[in-house]
Amino acid sequence: MTRTNDIILRATTTLIAFIILGFSIYLFFAGHNAPGGGFIGGLMTSAAFVLMYMAYGIRSMEKILPINFRYIIPVGLIIALGTGIGSFIFGQPFLSQTYAYFQLPILGKTELATALLFDLGVYLTVVGITMTIILTIANDRS
Repeated sequence: MTRTNDIILRATTTLIAFIILGFSIYLFFAGHNAPGGGFIGGLMTSAAFVLMYMAYGIRSMEKILPINFRYIIPVGLIIALGTGIGSFIFGQPFLSQTYAYFQLPILGKTELATALLFDLGVYLTVVGITMTIILTIANDRS
């Protein structure tokens, strides 16, 4: 039997998690020109996931989101390290960045920087580490 506060929590979690995920994407893309980036975007995404895990339970979320967060950590590290080493290919110092403008279908003329790839690596690493720690603690207590 579901208690009343569980129904309220689950109903509001859907909206709140959507808002948090949207804000985390904004922070991720704003990171190379304004405050934000992969680290805080990853923490916000993890916060949305933790909220969903709290509202729906670990077993339900494993069915909805069948991700082993431990595999995300090395992927993020490889992307971040690859962007740093990739600058050597072009004869530039480690972690040098460049940017260019591209005409994208929906967004129009958009600046894309290589710092965005580094932020993606940081983002994935932070989500992987944070969720692994939190889920490991939660599974130890259950």
